[in-house]
Amino acid sequence: MQTILSVSELNEYASTLVNNDSVLCQLCVKGEISGYKRYPSGHAYFQLKDKNSSVSCVIFKGSFSHISFVPENGMQVILYGRASIYTVDGRFQVVVSFMQEDGIGDLFREFEKRKEKMAKEGLFDESHKKPIPYLPKKIGVVTSPKGAVIQDILNVLNRRYPNYDILIAPSSVQGKEAAGELISALKLLDKREDVDVIIIARGGGSMEDLWCFNDEALGRAIFEANTPVISAVGHETDYTICDFCSDLRAPTPSAAAELVMPNKEELLGRLDLTSGKLALAMRNFIKSKNHQWERLSKHRALLEPKYRIEKEMQRCDALSEKLGEKMKAEYERKMGSFTTALAKLEALDPMKVLLRGYARVKNRNGQTVDSVKCVNIEEEIQVAVADGVICSVVRSIEEKEGGN
Repeated sequence: MQTILSVSELNEYASTLVNNDSVLCQLCVKGEISGYKRYPSGHAYFQLKDKNSSVSCVIFKGSFSHISFVPENGMQVILYGRASIYTVDGRFQVVVSFMQEDGIGDLFREFEKRKEKMAKEGLFDESHKKPIPYLPKKIGVVTSPKGAVIQDILNVLNRRYPNYDILIAPSSVQGKEAAGELISALKLLDKREDVDVIIIARGGGSMEDLWCFNDEALGRAIFEANTPVISAVGHETDYTICDFCSDLRAPTPSAAAELVMPNKEELLGRLDLTSGKLALAMRNFIKSKNHQWERLSKHRALLEPKYRIEKEMQRCDALSEKLGEKMKAEYERKMGSFTTALAKLEALDPMKVLLRGYARVKNRNGQTVDSVKCVNIEEEIQVAVADGVICSVVRSIEEKEGGN
């Protein structure tokens, strides 16, 4: 008798077969993304299709760390993963573990190589970024004059600030010659003193379409420009060398126009508000000064200045008297010190000693005679007294016993 399976058993059995198949457990499939949607959980679901068929695919949140770009509808990709069956509804699907854009693997590797090289040289450092002027007098734009990009920029500027001034430097934005034309147009605008900011712009496209904006020479020209540069290349998910070297990256050309010029209505509103605040501040200031003037005008010093003068005169008299007393006390102190010092000096005056009957004796060599040994018999000596000098001759010498 044939075994009867439940739906769950059937789906589980099919899932086991798929999981154990050597081909289906390691898939490499290429196709076009359709119906891509990423959920708040971080998982993404889409259909991978070719001309004739499609297959359900899922990328779980953890696998996005291995994917270097943001998948979009219409993108040609090569994905790696395994086949499985979602047993709840029996849906066959591919669980994606890695994905790359089809046909641009070499370009992507070259892009990463250039980006790493230029980053090491400091061309992406924030310290080199120039500020974007708030209200530029003239905006320079490097782009194709025939594409929709310039119209998008003009439409945004017309809406936000109608009386703007713009200068367009036309250039190719795709192809082998595009990088050289972009550099020439950029340098042409950078030389002008009337251009305050430069937008380099292009619409979205594949990595191959945007490749000229990954040119190393173009990136260096943007870095070396004296005028601030805004890069607005591709869609929000597209990144190029220009984005990293520029002073500001805009997700789209339209966004660049919004970033470079403020909304005139909002600006006028802010000016009105600021004007009102300034007028209120001035009124409050004048009111405060009027109150201060009224308070000072009623001060006694202004109403009766005579009292103020008389008070200061009395203060001067008191200070003068105090100064005189202090000077007198200091004089008396100094005179006392002088008298004492003078008395000490007079007490040491040799003439005072001579007046008391003492004399000073000198030998013929002019030396003071303070011992009998300082003179000889018949030696002339000089005896100085209070009122003169006596010249004498030594007749005899008597020496006391003990030499004292």
